[in-house]
Amino acid sequence: MAELKISEMRDLTRIERIGAHSHIRGLGLDSALEPRAVSEGMVGQTSARKAAGVIVKMVQEGKIAGRAVLLAGQPGSGKTAIAMGMAKSLGQETPFAMLAGSELFSLEMSKTEALMQAFRKAIGVRIKEETEVIEGEVVEIQIDRPAVAGAASKTGKLTLKTTEMETVYDLGAKMIEALGKEKVQSGDVIAIDKASGKISKLGRSFSRSRDYDAVGPHTKFVQCPDGELQKRKEIVHCVTLHEIDVINSRTQGFLALFTGDTGEIRAEVREQIDTKVAEWREEGKAEIVPGVLFIDEVHMLDIECFSFLNRALENDMAPILVVATNRGITTIRGTNYKSPHGIPIDFLDRLLIISTQPYTEDEIRKILDIRCQEEDVEMSEDAKVLLTKIGVDTSLRYAIHLITAAALACQKRKGKVVEMEDISRVYELFYDVKRSTQYLMEYQSQYMFNEVPTAEGDEDDASAMVS
Repeated sequence: MAELKISEMRDLTRIERIGAHSHIRGLGLDSALEPRAVSEGMVGQTSARKAAGVIVKMVQEGKIAGRAVLLAGQPGSGKTAIAMGMAKSLGQETPFAMLAGSELFSLEMSKTEALMQAFRKAIGVRIKEETEVIEGEVVEIQIDRPAVAGAASKTGKLTLKTTEMETVYDLGAKMIEALGKEKVQSGDVIAIDKASGKISKLGRSFSRSRDYDAVGPHTKFVQCPDGELQKRKEIVHCVTLHEIDVINSRTQGFLALFTGDTGEIRAEVREQIDTKVAEWREEGKAEIVPGVLFIDEVHMLDIECFSFLNRALENDMAPILVVATNRGITTIRGTNYKSPHGIPIDFLDRLLIISTQPYTEDEIRKILDIRCQEEDVEMSEDAKVLLTKIGVDTSLRYAIHLITAAALACQKRKGKVVEMEDISRVYELFYDVKRSTQYLMEYQSQYMFNEVPTAEGDEDDASAMVS
């Protein structure tokens, strides 16, 4: 029993949630925007990835705004993976908001308000401000503690230096507390904001790199600052328009961002913020960063939402809209009309359409290899061949789902490597769509409210099928 407990112990710091697209690191393109066969978790879909790379490049250079892109393809052909790759390629500085079409109908606000908030989340504002900073290497910290507790507040001296000068500063109680919180010691390079008194530890000086035989992985060594101790620095803050909206419209201010209680935001508030941001742009204090809004399952939107999107894309501060769908010619929600992808023709006309192709057997094998590595599952060559065959005959998603299930079956028989027998076992336990449908057709008479889909005039065939 003790042995079993020991084997189940895990390093908690290493536990990470493995999602459907957690293996995606980017679009897998080289510097010339040519797609590599297997790179950054992406496999195949070369033309779609190249097209997405061109869009990303245009976004980064600020060339396009208010444009829309449609990712269209069969289920399981990598549409969401490409969108995730775009988000990773854009980096942290460019806002990327994600939304599923069905989410709009489950929120406690109007559909257009939810769409407007999503649009504002995808538009960033880079605000620049100049501030006076004291930046230098800590030579010595002297703190004089009172002999009797509570008799007087603590005082001290801080000696800072650059390559050209050295100065001693008198410290008050608040600064001593701040230095203690940041665990500042001699040899650290720090920056002190004169306006707020905030202390930032930039790293450890290279001159002190030999003080200890071993240092932690998070220790960063930096050069001792040069020039004067007091400098004027330009600080850049990146926020989204939605964050500014929430802070200015709710009584609890920025705390509403954490509670999620943003509610509906009045149009007057947004107009005032847009006017203020426009003023900042003219003064050179801020610049707009058009981001990307990704709407999955776009066929779930109704005609009202599409009308709103049509108008919103014409706005000066519109982000890049990327939408994805796996539907063919289907009814536009809220109407009786049919259209390609369930999207109105006038909106389709605005879209650049990127098509995704079904994966080949070789590509499915490479994707399964990446997923086995991501899920930390060792699998034999024969088992991978069988799993690839299952992926080709059924679907890629079904094959990916079997990886962890097969690993658990292997663990159950005290095995280390997943073999063919484990794949076969879970294949028998969990049905794919084809086998489930076949089972339903055979035993549908025993189910409640069964309805056999039939073409008009084929009632005889249907009755024969049921019997």
